[in-house]
Amino acid sequence: MTVSLDQLRRCHFAVDLGAARTRVYVKGSGLVVDQPSAAAVNTRTGALIAVGELAEKMTGRTPSYIRVMRPVSGGTVIDIEMAQRMLRHLLGEKLRRTLRRKPRLRAAACTPHDADPLAQRAAVETLVGLGARRVELVDTLVAAAVGCGLPVEQPEASMIMVCGFAATQIAVLSLGNIVTAERIPVGGEAVDHAIVQHLRHEHALMLPSQSVRPLRLALSGNGATPNGPATEILGRDVATGLARSVKVDTAAVREAIETPLIAVLDGIGKVLRDCPPDLVADLADRGIMMVGGSALLPGLDQMLRQWTGMPVRIAERPDICAVQGLGAMMEGRIKPLTFNPLAA
Repeated sequence: MTVSLDQLRRCHFAVDLGAARTRVYVKGSGLVVDQPSAAAVNTRTGALIAVGELAEKMTGRTPSYIRVMRPVSGGTVIDIEMAQRMLRHLLGEKLRRTLRRKPRLRAAACTPHDADPLAQRAAVETLVGLGARRVELVDTLVAAAVGCGLPVEQPEASMIMVCGFAATQIAVLSLGNIVTAERIPVGGEAVDHAIVQHLRHEHALMLPSQSVRPLRLALSGNGATPNGPATEILGRDVATGLARSVKVDTAAVREAIETPLIAVLDGIGKVLRDCPPDLVADLADRGIMMVGGSALLPGLDQMLRQWTGMPVRIAERPDICAVQGLGAMMEGRIKPLTFNPLAA
């Protein structure tokens, strides 16, 4: 199914429902919501206790009757009712009232590449539950390419890699359409798991979920101690159950996270093999654009440069490129005669 720019310009708001974060763009107002895709629920009463950042902070710290839920997995809504409740609270009563005043409220949403009909239906029903009379679906790869400023409407190759929390999507685009693409079920979540397992096996330390992000900063070079390439991590001793801190060699952790990233390199190779030779020649100079919340994974861009021999760039705001691309299409900042995005 193809969605035209004319249809997108009629939309009033756009939603990027990601496994890690949810973002909402309102026409004329810009990005109004950028919060974690999490909701804390009282399992005894069914009441919604918190959403977004507050619910994220509750992860692993709640009593048994409070459960932190994630209604989105891999870019697909797996709990429609909870996703609707989460979005209502994130938008707020004032903004929802403003949207309800729009005649024939229309919405746009990102969906992963090659999303199955059930995943597409779940995204549509989620936004219909918010009052949308019509929902336009756009491939995340196209939206992200527009959002990071790639000239995808030109007859030249543009290669983009969307690094998500649960999956990585890679595509070559030309003339506003996807020429070839691949979706690999490896993302930031797999890297976090590799870090946790390394610390458990090498240091007998169980790492709290909230400590993974600071360790990522250390791996990128922003958290190394003055005395050497190491960082101190606090966790729970596997044997005694007591709190214990260890100094972690960041080089060893970098080696541990390379294993799940090999699948991403294989995906890039498949996309390039399936791409016409003329477009591959363009990519030798233009390289790969990395977007998505996990584009800043430590060492990933260096791995891509060494393996492909092509330039690799990271977008200025890689985490919000997809929703910014939807916003650009809604606001009419893309020429309609040269661009026609494909819906998922």
